[in-house]
Amino acid sequence: VVSLNLALMSVNNEQQIEDLVRKVLLERSQGKDEVVDMRSDTVTTPTPAMRVAMALADVGDDVFECDETVNMFEREAAEALCKEAALFVPSGTMGNLISVMVHCEIRGSEAIVGNTSHMHLYEQGGMAQLAGIHPRVLPNNPDGTIDLELIKASIRPDDVHFPVTRLLVLENTHNKSGGKALSLDYMDSAALLCEENNMKLHVDGARLFNAGASLGVPPSRLIRGANSCSLCLSKALGAPAGGVLVGSKDFIHKARRARKVLGGGMRQVGVLAAAARVALRDMPAVLEQDHANAQLLAEGLNKIDEFCVNPKDIDSNLVYIGTTTFCAATLAAAVVKQNVLVLAVGPNSIRAGVHHQITKEGIQKAIAAFANAIAEVKKQKISVIDNNNIEDSGIASKKNSRVQ
Repeated sequence: VVSLNLALMSVNNEQQIEDLVRKVLLERSQGKDEVVDMRSDTVTTPTPAMRVAMALADVGDDVFECDETVNMFEREAAEALCKEAALFVPSGTMGNLISVMVHCEIRGSEAIVGNTSHMHLYEQGGMAQLAGIHPRVLPNNPDGTIDLELIKASIRPDDVHFPVTRLLVLENTHNKSGGKALSLDYMDSAALLCEENNMKLHVDGARLFNAGASLGVPPSRLIRGANSCSLCLSKALGAPAGGVLVGSKDFIHKARRARKVLGGGMRQVGVLAAAARVALRDMPAVLEQDHANAQLLAEGLNKIDEFCVNPKDIDSNLVYIGTTTFCAATLAAAVVKQNVLVLAVGPNSIRAGVHHQITKEGIQKAIAAFANAIAEVKKQKISVIDNNNIEDSGIASKKNSRVQ
């Protein structure tokens, strides 16, 4: 640390500082075992450019709206996503909750959500628990969409017995559908349906930039018809923390108030917004490589008989790996022992999240670790899974799903 401080005194521009930080980080990593961490794209550490931006950030009190770094980031985020205004928030979960609170501010409101959506499964039912909003849960299709005709049929009539349907929530990309990117046509059609039925559309765009990269369109185009969108900055974009909401000026004005009551006023938060600015500037360009590495992983694992992975199903940076013979938790544990970190997300399913700090060499190491894990589990003669449960968990048989 002392040597770093002395070195910093001898440089006089940000690029020199960034180069020095990169050198120090490289020296710190020397001699350490390489860990390929694919538990999620949230595990990345800040880039040297982010660290320098954080150290040099101009800060103020964001609750008083006088943190200039936050203000600059919010203007840049709104411009990038073609919305009137933006709001920096602590997390994507808070961003989603704020959005439904604003759109469903009248008591007795209902929001339509998908049954495998992140908001429904992994956000503690916050819309009901904290906001008093009734969720109408409809089935997601395998591609992450919800049938538009079913949405239309589920809109409540004007009847005193029912809540009022005010909001549709879509997730793009859709995590539990394997990181599927919802198409531009579908997003436009959903927005039109909402407009015609006096509803609002909120997009959980935690990985919206991945959807744009997958479809070859600007992320802003995917949410052109949406009334709001929440973006997670600490997933594929690699920032250390935070999220951002975008929408109209009136929506953001109300969102700022909701953020405060949820404890999201973070004062001198420009140190995080500085990293977010770098993430928004630099990281979209690397997402196509992340997707290519995810494809490479899927293709390698598809060649192993005990796994079900269809490379054609990979839209973005998430790879869901079906296990046809052995328990997913047992296999994941055997993979982790080889310094490749993945998550068992079901009895027959393992998830790997590819991000910008995973190299092609790391992907090859992961493929080898999975192959070694199979050999190790066979050697130990660990009991097989119940194949009768495979269909229930959404994993097809190898015979039907393997892609040559």
